[in-house]
Amino acid sequence: MQFESFADFLNMGGYAFYVWLSFGVTFLAMGIIVIQSFIKHSNLLKQVVVEQERKARIKKARQQQQDSM
Repeated sequence: MQFESFADFLNMGGYAFYVWLSFGVTFLAMGIIVIQSFIKHSNLLKQVVVEQERKARIKKARQQQQDSM
């Protein structure tokens, strides 16, 4: 084992602030990326639905136009 005790592990040989800060920043950044990905994915799905509805309205309007002729 590299460390004598759990407290030594947490202290990281005197570099605990830098080590744990780097872990914190890394996990925070990864969390933000995951959240941002979910938000963009849901926005993309909403855009797809809007586009499909738009195309359906256009198709319906064209069909009604042809029927009225």
